[in-house]
Amino acid sequence: MITMNELKVGDQAPDFTLKDQDEKEVTLSSFKGKKNMVLAFYPLDWSPVCTKENICFTRDLSRFEDNDTAVLGISVDSTWSHKAWKESLGLKHTLLSDMNREACKSYGLYLEKPNISKRATVIVDKEGKIRFYKVQDIKTQRDNEEILKVLGELKRG
Repeated sequence: MITMNELKVGDQAPDFTLKDQDEKEVTLSSFKGKKNMVLAFYPLDWSPVCTKENICFTRDLSRFEDNDTAVLGISVDSTWSHKAWKESLGLKHTLLSDMNREACKSYGLYLEKPNISKRATVIVDKEGKIRFYKVQDIKTQRDNEEILKVLGELKRG
């Protein structure tokens, strides 16, 4: 089901299957019962803000893992772009290609005019529920400390 409405905390996270930078399929629901997920929607590989924040995800990856959480970067770029960008920057987290715009549309994050995703962070808990949903200005880098605080609260129950 594709909706253009933004989701809210407490909603069931829409499932998706997208290819990663190595062209392997990744399905969100496969993490259910195993890990919390940070879905980091971003506009485009190679752009300045997206580059900075993805480097920060790699820098802070152990802190996310300590909170039993995996990070998925999601943009409309191709798997080939993701692979080159990931290798160029030494990124450690998975990058997913949403070239058909299905995931960003199902999460209410599609920007029609530029044909890209909004910059947004969605935290999905182990039960598949949205626990954090934040859309921000496209030129503003997300704050990992804010995300990690929410994950810490989830961990504590």
